[in-house]
Amino acid sequence: MIENHIPYIKGVFDPVCKVEYLPADQITHEAVADADALIVRTRTKCNRALLDGSNVRIVATATIGTDHIDLDYCCENGIEVVNVAGCNAPAVAQYVLSSVLRLKGGDVNGLTLGIVGVGHVGSIVARWARSIGMNVLLNDPPRAKAESNETFTDLADITREADVITFHTPMTREGEFPTFHLADTTFFNSLEKNPIIINSARGPITDTEAWITAIDNGKAPIAVVDCWENEPAVNRRLLDRAIIATPHIAGYSDAGKRRATLGVIKAVASYFGVDTEITVDLQSIPDVADKVTPEMLLGSYDPFIDTVALKSAPDRFEKLRDNYKLRTEPITRS
Repeated sequence: MIENHIPYIKGVFDPVCKVEYLPADQITHEAVADADALIVRTRTKCNRALLDGSNVRIVATATIGTDHIDLDYCCENGIEVVNVAGCNAPAVAQYVLSSVLRLKGGDVNGLTLGIVGVGHVGSIVARWARSIGMNVLLNDPPRAKAESNETFTDLADITREADVITFHTPMTREGEFPTFHLADTTFFNSLEKNPIIINSARGPITDTEAWITAIDNGKAPIAVVDCWENEPAVNRRLLDRAIIATPHIAGYSDAGKRRATLGVIKAVASYFGVDTEITVDLQSIPDVADKVTPEMLLGSYDPFIDTVALKSAPDRFEKLRDNYKLRTEPITRS
């Protein structure tokens, strides 16, 4: 069973098995009962309520994150879980830096960018930000602990020094370094330079009420929101205050979607030991640019177009997302 809004996948598995394509809201317990595999996105909650008693042996999500999947349940019940780490990282970097450039009039030289979470996405954001003249501070407690080097800094340094702060962590509630409401009242009150705050990671990383208060009192006057708590029901007060507000599409580039689709196809085909015919669309995915220029970023994406669309019709959050025109990532010209 395949969620029907995943691009470039239709027809790939049809020659080797029976395939059913359904919208996320129709992927129910009854619908998946006889399915051997699920290929989904973040809107399908893969948990006991969906999977218990089904034939599902593998869940492949065409996304970076897995917080919509009950990993413990799947592990306990022998269900393989596959995600596509890094597939849309360049697109998110494009979104973040294009937004900052537009908010700063195209000149970010010398500004300090604080990156919270330095995985696939944060690493590209850092590399591209340096290439357009920004100073970069990196915060990633799990990596800092594991790598024991001086690359990383404390969150306190970022709240003190950064002109822009962008989040790129997974959403976790437990463990040594939980990220749920990482940006809370204490975080916002500690900001010293009234920075731009960007959430293009997961909605619950930022405490919505605390963020609204910080906007209103001038601690964080410029909000860029792509990921929202309680999606698709966006908080209208935060929506009204956000300068850039988009329907969780930061990672929605054509190349990113192709990387994601190719990743889940290969994983599912390998799991079942079947051969699939990769379509032409999936055979030539552009390399990620080593560096970018402000002109490349500004010419490749304008977040204010998507902001107007969402602010004009917030109830259409899901439709705007599902029918989004995939954009082109900035690429290095030879």
